[in-house]
Amino acid sequence: MAAKTEQLLIVVSILEGRHFPKSPRLSLVVQASFDGEQLATDPVEHRDQPQFSTELAWELDRRTLHQHRLQRTPIKLQCFSVDSVSSRKDNVGYIVLDLRSVQEVKQEPRWYPLLSSKYTKQRPALLIGVVLENDVKPSEPSPDRFKAKKAPPRQGSPAVTELLPDKLEAVLVPDQGYHQVGPAEHCTDMFVLSVTVAFATKLEQLIPSTMKLSAEGSEFFFYYCLLGNDITSEPFHNLLSPDFEPERASVRIRSSIQILHTFLAQQPSLQIHLCCGSHSLGSTDVSLSTLSAVSVDLENKAATVEGAFILQPPNRFKVMLPALPADLQPTVGVAVTLRREDVAPQPSGKKDGSGAEAHSVPPPSVPPAEQRPRSSSPVRKPPDASSSPPRPLLPPPSSHTESEAESLLEELQHAKDQAGLAAADLEVPAQSQAEVTAEGGASSVSVSAPKVSIPSSAHHYCFSLDLHSLGNLSLKHPIAATLRYSYQFFGSAAPIMTNPPVELQRNMEASLPQSYCAFDFAALPQQLQDTFLRVPLVVEVWHRDSSRDQLIGRASIQLSHLLSSERSRLLRSTGEQSWRQTHQDRIAVVTTQRPSEKVAELSYVATLEDLGLVKAREVIVSDSTQNEPAASRPAPPSLPPTPPGLTAPTAPRDTLEYRTALELELWKEEQEDLFDDQLRKKELSHMQALAEEWRKRDREREALVKKKEVEYNLLEEQLQKTLSDLEKREKQLAEAELETQRLQRELRAEHDLTQKELQESSRRLRQECDHRVALERDKARLMEEERARLLQQISDGESRYKQLEKEFQLYREQQNIRPEFRLQSEVNLLSLEKVELERKLESTTKSKLHYKQQWGRALKELARFKQREQENAMTRLKKQQAELEAMRLRYLATEEKEAVRQDRQELDDIRNELNRLKQQEDRLGPASSMSGPAPGPSLSESADEHLSRLLEERDTLLRTGVYTHEDRIIAELNRQIQDAMTQSH
Repeated sequence: MAAKTEQLLIVVSILEGRHFPKSPRLSLVVQASFDGEQLATDPVEHRDQPQFSTELAWELDRRTLHQHRLQRTPIKLQCFSVDSVSSRKDNVGYIVLDLRSVQEVKQEPRWYPLLSSKYTKQRPALLIGVVLENDVKPSEPSPDRFKAKKAPPRQGSPAVTELLPDKLEAVLVPDQGYHQVGPAEHCTDMFVLSVTVAFATKLEQLIPSTMKLSAEGSEFFFYYCLLGNDITSEPFHNLLSPDFEPERASVRIRSSIQILHTFLAQQPSLQIHLCCGSHSLGSTDVSLSTLSAVSVDLENKAATVEGAFILQPPNRFKVMLPALPADLQPTVGVAVTLRREDVAPQPSGKKDGSGAEAHSVPPPSVPPAEQRPRSSSPVRKPPDASSSPPRPLLPPPSSHTESEAESLLEELQHAKDQAGLAAADLEVPAQSQAEVTAEGGASSVSVSAPKVSIPSSAHHYCFSLDLHSLGNLSLKHPIAATLRYSYQFFGSAAPIMTNPPVELQRNMEASLPQSYCAFDFAALPQQLQDTFLRVPLVVEVWHRDSSRDQLIGRASIQLSHLLSSERSRLLRSTGEQSWRQTHQDRIAVVTTQRPSEKVAELSYVATLEDLGLVKAREVIVSDSTQNEPAASRPAPPSLPPTPPGLTAPTAPRDTLEYRTALELELWKEEQEDLFDDQLRKKELSHMQALAEEWRKRDREREALVKKKEVEYNLLEEQLQKTLSDLEKREKQLAEAELETQRLQRELRAEHDLTQKELQESSRRLRQECDHRVALERDKARLMEEERARLLQQISDGESRYKQLEKEFQLYREQQNIRPEFRLQSEVNLLSLEKVELERKLESTTKSKLHYKQQWGRALKELARFKQREQENAMTRLKKQQAELEAMRLRYLATEEKEAVRQDRQELDDIRNELNRLKQQEDRLGPASSMSGPAPGPSLSESADEHLSRLLEERDTLLRTGVYTHEDRIIAELNRQIQDAMTQSH
């Protein structure tokens, strides 16, 4: 049997809870503490049955575990409720686990109720399992653990596996560029361990729907650590269709086949992470121990483990991602190969062959301690800009926060606008043309501005905004308020500002000057509605100071309220009809640091007029090429100089001006053809880029729709469950309401009855009190009269007392001079001595009585002891009488047996005599036979002797006074006496 592992893990599994009240704002956390070390679970939803599904473990050895068990060290679990808004933690209750009851055999989890719980009505409990496990974590080899075992002598080298430590390690040999596994003198074969990341699918499922699938500058790559070497794949930018090349990372290992199999069996799983920057989006485990189990001859072939492994999201995303079906699970294709260095790698049908093989050998100058970095989160330096492939330009991100669906719609609309602008650019030239006159004459330049075609279904809109007033300032100091806003959809990116600044104090309202602004623009109705619903108009409140401007807060005007307001029809001066919508409201101005803190209130009036379809089909717009200097434009061909002396009239077609104009027109047509070719090429490249971007966005939209569909199905189930719960709750509330009304009626009736009784009792008490007051008044009057009479008696008594006192004083003076006075004093002294002696006599009498009582109790106790001893003696006497009776019966039986024996002997003698006589008569010769005596008497005598010996031993032991009938040896002798008496009968 193998020796037990010294390193252990105390694993506490916190599975779920029950009987917790439901609270949407709160979350539950279980914190476990043991030996001064605290571990905690992830926050879970505060509901009736919270699901923790968490294992907490502490590492220790057997000796430390034994000490903790002797000291009765507890494992204390504390349950806290955490407020998601204020982050306040409240103690719900605690559980204390006994370490002595933890065993290495896995036991079924138990329900433990929370002690000192603040939920006293429901008595919550946790389902907890505790077990001791062997710690399989790799430990550093120590020299004292590497000991050789005795092996039978044989020819050749000794068994290498018996000389190995408990844990094998791969030691880097920088000079040779390989890792040594096992003793160097016995392990001399070279092997190559390769890991290939070939493909990946459904990676978008690892991103929550609240995050964008792709962003500007985001790069994704795969990361794993192979024998202490950090390896990353080539970065890619699209999760929907990862376009990275398969890469093979290889390390050289010097070992033997048997030791290498043992080393791989001890290695933990290879973790492959999908990373974005320094964050892990998902990971999977590839077991290296499977290579050692593959039944392949490594001398001739390579052992390979390959497949599509499912990527699991980290804990912080698990609560945000729904459960996915099997066909939507994100996977990564990985192949792990082990072969001898002289065996060529086997070609496969995947992309392994196209990937470059890179040996991860660190430079020799780096020490081994630095070559094996261990980190929980992979950190990867960004690649150079030259190595990254060119990407199509995307529109800049909007300044407001938006969801993935909104971003797709906005970028799609932007792409459509770009396509429309590109099509419009094809119709007009991008730069102006100049007409050059003859030398010395006047020159004229005609500029043709570019024109943009407006769709026939576009409407002419007029939007006006009046920022009426600003008030309810919550700041303590006054401000010089200036408002600023901009909305690019109206065709202008310049900010609109109110001027001059308005001084605003606390709890006052001020009107804003120059706060009205109107915008005329053309747009499609659907485009207008989408923009107003999606993009709010943000108004910034600034405090203008002499030194600098300070942003006080922002107010978001939801233009969607304007679309839902009532429409009114107007008749313009031209006779055409228009529609007007007006919305007036007061909104809060909040700070940028704390969006929930209100700074002031803004009152505004927004108006939108629909002036109908746009009449003009072409709108002249400005272009930057119109302002370019003349030097940057292509110059027309040079004109020949005019001869100075030529004055004869010539034909119009032969004049120099005509030829110059003709050449100019031909040059212009040639330039227009070249410009048209350039525009067509540019249009083709733009359309190809837009089509590629459209396909990419369409794939993202399809993936988003699938994710949303799964989420909506889950939400639908939750809503149905919630609706059923709400219906049950409504029924319960209706029943409770009826019960409450009934109780209210009963309480009201009981209250009325009680009030009437109280009024009646108060009336009776009032009458009784009035009667008692009258009686007390009569008594008081009588007492006053009695008091006057007693005062008179007291005065008379005092006068008599004074007279008697004088007479007594006179009598005492007369008695002092008489001899009887001395005798009276002696009599008084003797009386005092007599009283003292009587007191002593009384105390002596009491003590005598007490002693008599104690003596009586002692006599009673002695009598009780005597009675108990007499009863015991009677019992023993009865037993002895029973034994004597049994002996008498046995003696009688013995006498009877003796008489029967004698009779039998006489009969035998007679029979013998008769036989002898018969033989004599028959003359057959003397053949007398004597029957031996029966063994009965001898047996009965031995039994009697044994019984008498047992009785004598028992009586001897009892006479000593040391033993009683309840002692074990006396009980055993009694049992043997009963057995002997039974056998004798």
